[in-house]
Amino acid sequence: MKNDSPYIIHSLSEYSRIMQLPQPEHPLISLIDLSCNRSFPDLPGDKLIHDFYSIFLKKNIDGRLGYGRKYYDFSNGVLGFSSPKQVFTINRLINVSEISGWMLLIHPDFIQKYPLIKKMTEYGFFSYEMNEALHLSEKEETVIERIIGDIRTEYQQPIDAFSQDVIVSHIEVLLNYSNRFYNRQFITRRHSEQEPIARFEALLTQILNDDHLTQLPTVAELAAKLNVSPHYLSDMLRSVTGQNAQQHIHNGLIEKAKEILLTTSLSINETAFRLGFEYPQYFSRLFKSKTGVTPATFRKKVVSN
Repeated sequence: MKNDSPYIIHSLSEYSRIMQLPQPEHPLISLIDLSCNRSFPDLPGDKLIHDFYSIFLKKNIDGRLGYGRKYYDFSNGVLGFSSPKQVFTINRLINVSEISGWMLLIHPDFIQKYPLIKKMTEYGFFSYEMNEALHLSEKEETVIERIIGDIRTEYQQPIDAFSQDVIVSHIEVLLNYSNRFYNRQFITRRHSEQEPIARFEALLTQILNDDHLTQLPTVAELAAKLNVSPHYLSDMLRSVTGQNAQQHIHNGLIEKAKEILLTTSLSINETAFRLGFEYPQYFSRLFKSKTGVTPATFRKKVVSN
């Protein structure tokens, strides 16, 4: 019987042992040359979870690797990110005999005492699906490789009182450049992003037009229906429109509320419930924050004109 439960790896040393790699130079951070391991781990199932962050550049994989809910073709090489507890799926049919690249594994304890630990949640790409990975230009890859070279140099030196500080600073530079390059990717792919944005707007309109809406539409709900991650959806929308997904949802709610207030006899409370608000007071506060007036004042003002 196939084992569908993910295999959980808690430490970097355990990861190295399972992957048949040399033990890491440091118990909380590991920089792996992927060409050193060109076989799949001997695990009871095909799913893997680990308790640390990973940043990886993989090239020359003949086939598709699973990540989250999707698969991605790594033949050209892309930069990917994962946070603790995300699920990797192993496709044992693909050919990894020519794989190259590297993987940087960072245990949260390694950055726990630094401001970076709080910033990790701000780097939305750690929550992207693998099909939303970062495609580097040749120039960008050179920048990333230079930073990884700096990390590798420090990583391979004997540990001293400054080692951790220096490596963490390099990691932060790496993440900041990745943020810049992701923004570039959104800009250069802006035309191709118009279709998912149009689908997002159409889906939101469809949801808000449902007369039996029982709860507010959420970013997670729309992202799932569009087959992208919530963070990617928000970043994509922000790069093109200047507003994230939640702001778009709020705008859609307000426009639909205006329509209901002006074309029906529903009360303010009934309008709130019709739009999926659990508490009418929240609806009134949101409406006023977006329009500068309460729903009742808006209705009265427009009707009187």
